[in-house]
Amino acid sequence: MGRGGENYGKRENAGAASSKQETFPAWARDVKQCEEKYQVNRELGLPSAEVEKRRQIYGLNELLKHEPTSIFQLLLEQFTDTLVRILLAAAIISFVLAWYDGEGRGEKEITAFVEPLVIFLILIVNAIVGIWQESSAEKALEALKEIQSEHADVIRDGKKVSSLPAKELVPGDIVELRVGDKVPADMRVLSLISSTVRVEQGSLTGESEAVSKTVKVVPENSDIQGKKCMVFAGTTMVNGNCICLVTEIGMNTEIGKVHSQIHEASQSDTDTPLKKKLNEFGEVLTLIIGIICILVWLINVKYFLSWEYVDGWPTNFKFSFEKCTYYFEIAVALAVAAIPEGLPAVITTCLALGTRKMAQKNALVRKLPSVETLGCTTVICSDKTGTLTTNQMAVSKLVAIGSRSGTLRSFDVEGTTYDPFDGKILGWPVDGMDANLEMIAKISAVCNDAGVEQSGSHYVAIGMPTEAALKVLVEKMELPEKYASSSAPGDPRRCCQVWNKMVQRIATLEFDRDRKSMGVIINSSSGNKSLLVKGAVENLLERSSFIQLLDGSTVELDKYSKDLILQVLREMSTDALRCLGFAYKEELPEFATYNSDEDHPAHQLLLNPSNYSSIESNLIFVGLVGLRDPPRKEVRQAIEDCKAAGIRVMVITGDNKNTAEAICREIGVFGYREDITSRSLTGKEFMDHPDQRNHLRQNGGLLFSRAEPRHKQEIVRLLKQDGEVVAMTGDGVNDAPALKLADIGVAMGITGTEVAKEASDMVLADDNFSTIVAAVGEGRSIYDNMKAFIRYMISSNIGEVASIFLTAALGIPEGMIPVQLLWVNLVTDGPPATALGFNPQDTDIMKKPPRRSNDSLITAWILFRYLVIGSYVGLATVGVFIIWYTHNTFMGIDLSGDGHSLVTYSQLSNWDKCPSWVNFTASPFTAGPQVFNFDTNPCDYFRSGKIKASTLSLSVLVSIEMFNSLNALSEDGSLLTMPPWINPWLLLAMSISFGLHFLILYVPFLAQVFGIVPLSHNEWLLVLAVAFPVILIDEVLKCIGRCTTGPRYSPATISIKHKAE
Repeated sequence: MGRGGENYGKRENAGAASSKQETFPAWARDVKQCEEKYQVNRELGLPSAEVEKRRQIYGLNELLKHEPTSIFQLLLEQFTDTLVRILLAAAIISFVLAWYDGEGRGEKEITAFVEPLVIFLILIVNAIVGIWQESSAEKALEALKEIQSEHADVIRDGKKVSSLPAKELVPGDIVELRVGDKVPADMRVLSLISSTVRVEQGSLTGESEAVSKTVKVVPENSDIQGKKCMVFAGTTMVNGNCICLVTEIGMNTEIGKVHSQIHEASQSDTDTPLKKKLNEFGEVLTLIIGIICILVWLINVKYFLSWEYVDGWPTNFKFSFEKCTYYFEIAVALAVAAIPEGLPAVITTCLALGTRKMAQKNALVRKLPSVETLGCTTVICSDKTGTLTTNQMAVSKLVAIGSRSGTLRSFDVEGTTYDPFDGKILGWPVDGMDANLEMIAKISAVCNDAGVEQSGSHYVAIGMPTEAALKVLVEKMELPEKYASSSAPGDPRRCCQVWNKMVQRIATLEFDRDRKSMGVIINSSSGNKSLLVKGAVENLLERSSFIQLLDGSTVELDKYSKDLILQVLREMSTDALRCLGFAYKEELPEFATYNSDEDHPAHQLLLNPSNYSSIESNLIFVGLVGLRDPPRKEVRQAIEDCKAAGIRVMVITGDNKNTAEAICREIGVFGYREDITSRSLTGKEFMDHPDQRNHLRQNGGLLFSRAEPRHKQEIVRLLKQDGEVVAMTGDGVNDAPALKLADIGVAMGITGTEVAKEASDMVLADDNFSTIVAAVGEGRSIYDNMKAFIRYMISSNIGEVASIFLTAALGIPEGMIPVQLLWVNLVTDGPPATALGFNPQDTDIMKKPPRRSNDSLITAWILFRYLVIGSYVGLATVGVFIIWYTHNTFMGIDLSGDGHSLVTYSQLSNWDKCPSWVNFTASPFTAGPQVFNFDTNPCDYFRSGKIKASTLSLSVLVSIEMFNSLNALSEDGSLLTMPPWINPWLLLAMSISFGLHFLILYVPFLAQVFGIVPLSHNEWLLVLAVAFPVILIDEVLKCIGRCTTGPRYSPATISIKHKAE
């Protein structure tokens, strides 16, 4: 689908001009006025010359193709995150420094370039994932075009043009529609060729049944569902054929408006709560890094810049570029230490694991960030049809005539699907069917054009849902004992087949809007003709003269019996049941010899639908049924779970108000006796409401019926502006704009249109509302787990910063080089952080209120804990470095086995002055098979000789971070109550991380790349002795936290504050 070729510019201008004019309300004007407005005769159609003129004005009948975002623009958008920018800056600076080092020291080239190359690799992978997700965002618009009609039968120049490309239609064209056609444009119905015309427009309007169309005008202010004389582009003809007049094409059609709304919604995509938190964290991190780098620079400025004072003024400045570069490298190392480089990868991994868990619960996540956003959902806006209900019509009540006039029998029918084995009829006669029930079953089975078939593990309707539900009822009624032997047991269609075999349909009196009934004339095996009728109960009663009693006898329909039936009808209608009555007639003198012969005089009666009412007169009324689209069994409990979790449920449906209210009461959105006058509005009433925001802020459930796409969008927009995190469900084209606009768009997998699926963030494989609630619980669990590994990674990074800062402040040699810190952040930290994503879900996770989207990721107390733990990490890593240089033993552990020389702390902190020391020597020491000798230059003991001390520092850092991952199992729970084995994946991950660390220690090539050496048994004892106290320190801090802050969550009754407007 293109833009209309060379006419596109004209079309844009014309569209802009036409938008300023009021749309001609064809639905509120009679047929003649419409023909005059569009200057067309329905018999002749438009002349070809006029068609060309109008095409120049209106363009082609197709949806616009918006310019996609360029790859370059998408690439730039991937670098808007603060953390990513910091990483990019660190990578560029590291690369420049590596290049500079490589010029002078070729042997360090590999080590120096590992760091910037790894960071660049992370950024590239992150950008590719981001571009892939962004480029798929507009697929909903492409899917929308797929539902457009491709051809149309048009009358032009007085001739019928078959299969004209639909994009060539112009306003004023005369189009003929038949059963099965897709409507090619918005059109006014001019005349009905068949007695009835029905259109399936639920995907556009949200209605649960096909809609009958008419030529009669409707009020000008009618909503889209009320425009009974209009057919809309993209909908489908399911019954009859008619002549229509094209009134709107392309982007001016209802589906074109949906297209515009989807595009508009896609332009207003906002960041997820987690992304906002991480951006805020990144900004704070940038500030902290900047301050610490400046401090490091100021502390060490004396090493590369010196001067003398003469007459009170500084002179004789001396600047060492080499030392300046060295301390600049320390600042870069500090930046690398502060940035959790592995965080993006771990978050992506955790979200991906979350999608797998959700897929097992039938929630298919299309966009990874949606997993976390679900966890802070505060409002679920749910469609009714197919989500809260089964979208499968089912008979729920059967009313038959009693044993005498003025008595009725009522049976409740179980089951909510088209499965004939789903439920039974309660109170069914133990001695089998009587004559009255037999007649109801016979009419339901024979006066019926639908069917039920098994598709995989479930049953589907073939034809009209209402008629399919009657077929299911017949199977639940089973067969009279006299016919039971003539069918195969276990066949889900056996009863209907038996009833149909006993008679032969010879004529059908089609349903029409005036008499509101359908009849069939049958020929029984005895050769007698009879008429079976089903339809609106009031209409059948008006044309009935008798009723059939339980034993099959007939008596006159008196006023008492009629009033009793109408009273039952009113009660059933109040419960939002759609009621159908059944009647028959045995005396058909005109059709006594008729056998579908077109030459028979009776055939002429059937050709004129106006005769049907007289044929269907003097009927014998036998009973009625109540049907509905029943709520899913699991939904009521899911609504209760939402209430306990502090999540409000709003039902937004295109269906009528009474039906929607009855369903909402049944599933628990409203109480059975609750006054819902202020809680249940139509979409139009809401748009006219003087205070929409306060209406949406009401506690408890809300209902919006007869809602159009723009109404749904406005509700979602207002909720989001009020600080709510909104999950919106839907399955139709009409739901797509709101799905796109919501924080979480949830589409139906079975009944959902491709448009809805492409606009969504998540697809429900089972179309079940309870699946959303389960997914919310999973989302909350995932967020808690992400907080756990963010706690773990950030506290570890604070420790690394503290280590480098202390190194610079104390003036001792650099303990760890950037590539070692990068290895810790990416590789050794990665497995434990990922494993924390497997922490089990809290049992009370859905009994807590949702967190606010503006809640802080890191509280003041947690930050204090990070600083305490981080300070200890810094002290431990620097301390073990100093211990190796200054002590032979520590805590009873002998460290003299390698033969290294001891120095004083003063010498270590002034190591840069070593060349001026007199008689300073350093003994050789061993590290594995290597021997380090300093005979030629003893001062190298503080440069290349620091390799053992540096290895100890790195090993302490790795060990502390493994122990710290145990601390992160719970924010405030002790390891005594939440032992490590509750998450066996974490124990495995710790083993992997230690294994990787051993790998780089004991594989010579890797040890050379990372600038480390193997450690002895005693040296490992020292590492563990220094690292283990981190568990004890955090246990004390957790205990203080539990005693002072109380429970983390308030009771679910606490209301969630709204953002200030």
